Order: sequence, then C-alpha cells, then structure tokens
Amino acid sequence: MTPTRKRRLKTLTGASSVISASNDIEPSTGAKRAVELARKAEAEKITGLFTADLLHIDPAGLAGTAGIQEPIIALAALSQATSQIGLIATVSTTFHHPYNLARQIGTLDHASGGRTGWNAVTSSVGEENFGETLPSPEERYERAAEFIEVVNALYDANERDAAQRKGSGAVGIDPAKFHRIDYRGKHFSVAGPLNVPPLPQRRPVQFQAGQSEAGMTVGARYAEVVYTSQPKLEDAIAFATDLRRRAVSFGRGSDLPFIMNSFHAVIGESDADVARRLKEKHERIDYEQGRLKVADMLGGDLDLSGLPLDRPLPDTLLPEVTSINRRRGRVEIFRRYARQGLTLRELIIQAQETGHWSVAGTPEQLADAIEERVIAGVLDVLSLHGFGNPDQEDLLVNGLLPELRRRQLIDTDYVGEDFRSNLELPPLASPTAIQASQTG
Repeated sequence: MTPTRKRRLKTLTGASSVISASNDIEPSTGAKRAVELARKAEAEKITGLFTADLLHIDPAGLAGTAGIQEPIIALAALSQATSQIGLIATVSTTFHHPYNLARQIGTLDHASGGRTGWNAVTSSVGEENFGETLPSPEERYERAAEFIEVVNALYDANERDAAQRKGSGAVGIDPAKFHRIDYRGKHFSVAGPLNVPPLPQRRPVQFQAGQSEAGMTVGARYAEVVYTSQPKLEDAIAFATDLRRRAVSFGRGSDLPFIMNSFHAVIGESDADVARRLKEKHERIDYEQGRLKVADMLGGDLDLSGLPLDRPLPDTLLPEVTSINRRRGRVEIFRRYARQGLTLRELIIQAQETGHWSVAGTPEQLADAIEERVIAGVLDVLSLHGFGNPDQEDLLVNGLLPELRRRQLIDTDYVGEDFRSNLELPPLASPTAIQASQTG
C-alpha cells in the first residue's frame, strides 16, 4: 500500500499589472511584463497568482497601484500564457452581483482549464463610485454570505454533461440539464439557471479575506482558504484556533478552511546585508506620509500631523474597534501595536507592511520563520513577494525557494491537473449531499 503523501505548504505571488504607462515604448509593455513574471512564477512551481483589488484611487497614494486593473480580465490574459499556475481574482461582494460574477469566474475557469479561484472581500472603500453609502461590516458580511451561497448554488445546479463537443468541434448544450436555483434571500433573488456550462473544477476555489468577528464567521462557514494578516506567531495561533472552532461548529471538520498569510520579507545574503537592506528601506520612508498611513490603519479619522515621532500615541486617540465602519481587523492590529507602547515612528515602519507578517533575514532565517508556523499548524498557503523586484528576485528564486524545497516544505512540481488538486483541497461534496445538508 502506497503511503499517503504529506501535504506541503502552498505558495502564491501577486500577478503583475498588465496596464500600459504613458512612457512605454509600446502599449503592450505592461502585458508582456506580466506574462514574463507569471511564467517565471510557474517555472518555480508557485501554486497560484493572486490579484488584490480596490474600487477607487486613493488620493493620498497610500494604496500604491492596487486597483488599477480589473482582476478577472487581467487573469484571463495571463491564463493564455500559462498552463498550470492558479489564478485568483479578488471580487467585492458589496459592489458586484453574484450571477454576473458566476458567469465571469466560470468562463475564466473554462478558459484556463480549471485554474481559477476568487477571493471574496466586502470592500471598505469605493462606495462613492456606486452611488451608495458603505453598509456596516455586519451588513456587508451578511450580504457576502448570501453572495457566496448564490454563486455556489448556480455552479452546483447544472448537470455535468450539459455541454457536449460536436464532431464539427463546436459545443452543443442540452437546456434540460441547466437547472434553476430559485434562491430567495434578504439581499438577492436569483432564479437561475447559470447559463455557463459546468466548470472543469465544478467550483472555483473559494478564498475569503476578513478577520473581524463577522468576517471570521463567513470564512469559517464558506471559505476554502482564508486570507488573514497575523504579524505575530501568537496572533496566528489564536486566529487559527478560533477559526477552526467556528468551522467545526458549522459541521466542516478540522481540515478546512486553509489559512493563508502574506509574507513581507526583506531577504539578505548575510546578517550584515540584511541590516543594510533594512536600514536603506527605513531611510526611504516618507514619515509625513507615514502619519497618514498610520491614521488609515487606525480607521482613517485621526490627525497625527502634530505628534512627535519618537513618543507613543496618546491612548485617548485610539478608536474603539466597533466604532469603525471599514477595516476593523487592521484597526485591531494597530490598536494593539499602539497599546504595546510603539512610538509613532515605529508605527509608521509597521504601517509600511499594512499589518502583515514581516520578517527580515537570510534565506535560512526566513525559512526558519516559515517552518515555525507550518509546524504550529497555522499556515497552509503563503503569499511571497519578490518577483519583478530587481533587489529581491534573485534572493527569492535562488535563496529562499531552494531552502524551502530543501526542507521539503513546498512542492517541487505541480501535483494535480487543476487548481483544486494543486492546493490539495479535500474533494467537494456531491451537489446532492450539499442540497441535503442545506435542507436537513
């Protein structure tokens, strides 16, 4: 009998922008660079490409280039230049409709040969572009839960053989094998059926981001991979324990959801090189803009312009988390930092990583930090940075990744035929079993 293969840590990296710039020699420069970096990531057997998204331009420039491209269209372009790497689009459940999203992501799954995932976020900005006020976090996550239910029901309803290839090469469909869902909820009323034939993966992989109370509940109930910011090991352990307890209460067992962290690393060749790179990174910080960034991390309604850099923030300035209508998880992290006595300067440095897990070290030291979380059972998927960064790419490709492989922490090749199998997710329950569980 062949022994069961131990599942290894899965890796993601950000998909590069396909956008052209005014000083490009040709309009396709951005797309060509994005393809080149996607192919590099695939050659390194990175499990997936991840796209973040925002639905506005941040006037203070705090968000960098996040949101300057539509994720699904950008990934559709990259799907035709790659063959194995997964493709994850971030989508707002507050400002999209589930039927349209099911069609778009479903079509991408067909176009990519079964390599899609979508990251459900509830959006904390951009409401002005939709003529709406921003609902409370509780309302946004209530809508997100319905949104995911609708999308999954649409994917599960149609019969696997609803589409058949004809001898001519064209596709024929049997309308009798496309079924209604007749979903009626507080936020959505969707009859169905979905007019996209069943997907290669049946469902795209469900990612979800959000670590507030309401966000954790949605993740525990519906997500297959939860994206969370946990800068310290003790925070990661507490989060994983709570998330898995909630998942078990929903009857999911202890194997889902997987937990994903973004790893913000400064890689150096030696301790001295790491110290030099870290010093140079801190010297490049615009501390006046940094005040705005810390204020944003604390909910956005603070004026830190007159405060001394080398003193802690007055406790009276810190907002109550429940008074914030935007990213409460991020506010919790920076409230905790401030109450630990970090100075404003130190908070500004932390804000460069926006509350994510950040480590500076040699490839061996970084691998130690990653391995510690894997052994603790709080890390299943890791987002790595460095592709396309001249200062870090070589140390990532020829330093950290080989060290992780040497320790047998990450895959040396793709292990399946689609994104689900490459992530080594548990098999989806049959549609019949899902319907029985929802009606029972």
